[in-house]
Amino acid sequence: MAAALTVGGVLVLAAGLWDMFRTLLHPTGQGVLSRMVMAGLWRFSRATGHRLLVVGPSGMLAVLLLWVLMQAVGWALIYLPHVPEGLVYSSGIDPADYSDAVESLYLSAVTLTTLGYGDVVPTDPWIRAVSPVEALTGFALLTAGLTWFTQIYRPLSRRRSLALELKALAGTCFADQLGEIQPEIVTRVLDTLTTEVGRVRIDFAQHSEGFYFQEKDPALSLPHQVTYLLRLRDSAVHAPGSAVRSSGGRLSVAVCQLSTVLDDTFLHVGAPPEEVLTAYATQHGHHRAPA
Repeated sequence: MAAALTVGGVLVLAAGLWDMFRTLLHPTGQGVLSRMVMAGLWRFSRATGHRLLVVGPSGMLAVLLLWVLMQAVGWALIYLPHVPEGLVYSSGIDPADYSDAVESLYLSAVTLTTLGYGDVVPTDPWIRAVSPVEALTGFALLTAGLTWFTQIYRPLSRRRSLALELKALAGTCFADQLGEIQPEIVTRVLDTLTTEVGRVRIDFAQHSEGFYFQEKDPALSLPHQVTYLLRLRDSAVHAPGSAVRSSGGRLSVAVCQLSTVLDDTFLHVGAPPEEVLTAYATQHGHHRAPA
């Protein structure tokens, strides 16, 4: 029984740490458990009409709490076979008043959070050997959580910047005037957009949690503005100048790559870029392309 509890605890710990690694350190940024939590909250939000625009931060907080819970439970399972014989209690505490499971979970939580009340002290050599590792894990969790929350805002900033650029171009009917503007200016604008779209595509691939962040202001919302990329692409690839058509071709490739990441990772539409980007806008509550 003791061996089974220890093995079970190690498996729970490994699953949580592996998900942390896949989410925070792996280039794809896609842990299985974190994706399940974020996607589940997203589906619930869509079912309620996205009334609260907090799926992104709430999902990240829920994932972080899940990681903490898995570490606490995993270490508690490892401690359980050694409770209460492997512990010394301060005066006034009777271990008979608490179940072994509750006591091991309490010891795990206190160690993980590095509180160290001193009311329960391990004397078992095994617990004394591994409890510092749990304390280090708790410190790593805190650091990882803070880093995760701070690093998401740079991708969000790039996404908002692209949305604002598309909003400005749509407001000036840029796609309808490519033949009337100097080719050098048109190619510069299109090439800049291509670069920005590429960066956003990489952000979605490496920071998948960013998909679940929404914007209240339509001007800052990429899902609201993204379909204008299609108008720019179509106008550019059919423009009279070869330089503009070349830039339009590069933009077309970037749009296709962006739609592929969105479709493969989040939407699963299995359709051309036009339908994928429309589905992206629809999932975020936008049903019409910007004028």
